[in-house]
Amino acid sequence: MPLAKLLLASLVTAALSPVAARSQAPHPQGELLETNSEAGHYGGKLVIALRAEPKTLNPVIAVDGPSRDVIRRMMADLIFINRQSHLTEPGLAKSWTVSPDGRRYTLQLRRGLCFSDGLPFDADDVLFTFQVHLDDKVHSPQRDLLVVGGKPLAVQKIDSHTVRFELAEPYAAAERLFDSIAVLPRHLLQKAHQEGKLAAAWDLTTPPRQIAGLGPFRLKEYVPGERLVLERNPHYWKVDRAGNRLPYLDEIFFLFVGSEDVQAIRFLAGETDVISRLSAKNFSALAKEQRARGYRLDDLGPGLEYNFLFFNLNDLGPKGPAQIARKQAWFRQVSFRQAISAAIDREGIVRLVYRGRAAPLWAHVTPANRLWVNPAVPHPGRSLARARELLAAGGFAWKSDGTLIDGSGEAVEFSVVTSAGNADRVQMATIIQDDLKQLGMQVHLVSLEFRALVDRLMNTHEYEAAVLGLVSGDVDPTAEMNVWLRSGTTHLWNLGQRDPAAAWEIEIDRLMRQQLGEINHAERKRLYDGVQRLVAENLPLVCLVSPNILVGAKKGLGNFRPAIMDHYTLWNSEELFWTSR
Repeated sequence: MPLAKLLLASLVTAALSPVAARSQAPHPQGELLETNSEAGHYGGKLVIALRAEPKTLNPVIAVDGPSRDVIRRMMADLIFINRQSHLTEPGLAKSWTVSPDGRRYTLQLRRGLCFSDGLPFDADDVLFTFQVHLDDKVHSPQRDLLVVGGKPLAVQKIDSHTVRFELAEPYAAAERLFDSIAVLPRHLLQKAHQEGKLAAAWDLTTPPRQIAGLGPFRLKEYVPGERLVLERNPHYWKVDRAGNRLPYLDEIFFLFVGSEDVQAIRFLAGETDVISRLSAKNFSALAKEQRARGYRLDDLGPGLEYNFLFFNLNDLGPKGPAQIARKQAWFRQVSFRQAISAAIDREGIVRLVYRGRAAPLWAHVTPANRLWVNPAVPHPGRSLARARELLAAGGFAWKSDGTLIDGSGEAVEFSVVTSAGNADRVQMATIIQDDLKQLGMQVHLVSLEFRALVDRLMNTHEYEAAVLGLVSGDVDPTAEMNVWLRSGTTHLWNLGQRDPAAAWEIEIDRLMRQQLGEINHAERKRLYDGVQRLVAENLPLVCLVSPNILVGAKKGLGNFRPAIMDHYTLWNSEELFWTSR
């Protein structure tokens, strides 16, 4: 059977068990967590599209969205941040206490829990998990969150189900940091860690039986280029109000659909059940059909995603591409980046790309984050005159034909890479191309498959500029530590920064570290306001827009409660169920 037909057949036969909930085997004794959501029915599968294939199933090293979307369904945290209330809730830790000085956290773990392979969970797994994340050789993107006052937190096993964390100084984010650390099975990963091979563990070729977590689902199959399937974890540790073990769904199908337009078409056709991020164009198109087609759409307003343009400021070394190194002389000038920012029509991007369903940005904190956004950050309108002044002050000039040249007479010309599968970013980059053409710059657009794009940005550094987006995992500033610290693993414009830092870079480092340990909220807000001001002034990222969260789901999906925090639609996947089919 041709691939297209095979895919279609697998989608439209979304078989569902009868709504009358089938009986489930009694769960073994254990300190299970009772949820407060609507009691549902067992059975069926949920089909959702991913924009790209995951790069890994390893929660320690995953940084790309598709990998994290899958992994979060397979893993669990000690403490959980509710994506709707933004408040912390018990997870694998049933309770915790904090010392009066704010430096010691003692967590009581749930007893009688098992990983998805049936083997028991205890304090040794927690101890191992934090040892891995704190290991310099592993390069975990979460490590920056676990270093307080310049010292990594100390983890101590008190007994088989009690763990104590000691911090060098008070930690402002308190228990929120535990949401981002998926607890690992020591029995499966300790050997790889001891051999220095943990980063290579749990790649996409790993057999499902060799991967285990504490989340509601576990890996069933991976078909390259086609789909990844998760199945119900029979050992999951949450129950509903009637005592029925969650999750309700039998399976989650992740289909690899690189085009947002194709994702919308497949949702419209009923081939997928949930769509987590709609473009404004597709949202408008689908809205016309929602009554007839039996689905619902939600516009949640701006989320925590910020889209931006940035330049390659990495130290390329003596063997790096000479062409990129030469252009870095432009990119490193703050006035050059300021000119770029002044020339970009953000309101035009909101209007043309997002049909008004977005908010313009001049720093990285979005208006959705009301608790932390700095309202004093200037919001200047587009000004080509201001852009020209900045370029002239930086030593640039214009030829008689309008071409912008630098001090040596070289024409200003560079390429911008972005994801081919993200139509909004491609259109955004096209608008930027046109805006900068009015300054005499020649900008070339290069659209790449998502994994190829990530490889260039994170590994080879073979790019000149890029249009990308990041989504804060939390409203709290700690979620941004790995972006703004020079040592951060997603400090995209200059990964592993080794070259001498400018004063503003050193100041951002200082402010981010200081706010991390500041208990007083007002003072912490003042510090983070300073970070936003420096970002807006110096533009390591030229922030552009924050799109509204636009989602959809088939009617009859119970407990569907979309949120502005990632994952927008699957954050409570264990509670989702089909009311009828």
